[in-house]
Amino acid sequence: MQAHVSIILPVHNAEPWLDECLRSVLQQDFEGTMELSVFNDASKDKSGAIIEKWRVKLEDSGVHVIVGGHDSPSPRGVGYSKNQAVAQSSGSYLCFLDSDDVMMPQRVRLQHQAAVQHPSSIVGCQVRRDPPNSTKRYTRWINQLTPEQLLTQVFTANGPTVIMPTWFCSRAWFSHVGPFDEGGQGVPEDLLFFYEHLRKGGGVIRVDQSLLLYRYHPRAATHSVLETTVWTHRVRFLEEQALPRWAAFTIWNAGKQGRRLYRSLTAASQRKVVAFCDVDENKIRKGFYCHEDSQERPKPRIPILHFRAARPPFVICVKLDLTGGAFEDNLRSLHLQEGQDFLHFS
Repeated sequence: MQAHVSIILPVHNAEPWLDECLRSVLQQDFEGTMELSVFNDASKDKSGAIIEKWRVKLEDSGVHVIVGGHDSPSPRGVGYSKNQAVAQSSGSYLCFLDSDDVMMPQRVRLQHQAAVQHPSSIVGCQVRRDPPNSTKRYTRWINQLTPEQLLTQVFTANGPTVIMPTWFCSRAWFSHVGPFDEGGQGVPEDLLFFYEHLRKGGGVIRVDQSLLLYRYHPRAATHSVLETTVWTHRVRFLEEQALPRWAAFTIWNAGKQGRRLYRSLTAASQRKVVAFCDVDENKIRKGFYCHEDSQERPKPRIPILHFRAARPPFVICVKLDLTGGAFEDNLRSLHLQEGQDFLHFS
């Protein structure tokens, strides 16, 4: 019989966390049918034995368990493992779970309710970080974005506005968008899927309860993705999805990040940059930024203005939540609309 929900669990050397993770599957209060689809990606520790121990407990409580995997010398990566776990499962809805995380008992029930209401959306949730102080700014961002910002802040360095281990969506929508990129280590497969989801008109919803304990540790797969790789994908997505709407725009930040964005743009996008803006009097006094690497003659000289003298729309290259509220106050004072008059890129 087809399950209502398949929990998708890729596993690679997850022995330290797997007992707690699988216990949280057993403790779900969802009343529909549920299955667990595990793909063991060449684990060399005791992950396989832990999965078999919990398979018995889960099946006894009515949760069907499918276990796939391989024991090659090296893992194939998170994208491949997730695709395999999805392919071997049958549920109408997919609930993604990382092997080092823990679900709250109401997670599947509440996200299933939301996904039924929003069939072409990725449904996320708020999280609790462990250890609690490991990524304070990032955790605040995850939990406090407004419903509108779930779509307007998709260009920031933080990545998807609902984080991957909280994703819940219909199988039909996943099949329409996916599968995940299987390039392996170093590929931001969740970000690439998220961008494709947005390209296809998908929505982003968050259940505003903390439904996941989200662990931070040095072995997390996220750490294998280079910042430069993510930067390149982000710039291309900004140019594809946002910049065509604007005939001209200002880059907010005449410092390192703003100049890096300018240099990363295509020549056509660079020509739309009418100014940089800042609060730093030294940069403003300098008057302009000269793009020395440009092939154009004369080399482009972009004015540097005080932010009050600059004209929207803005692409903002100032990191949020870092200036004790000073930057946010400056931005609010302009009475602009996020998504229409400005976008956050940092």
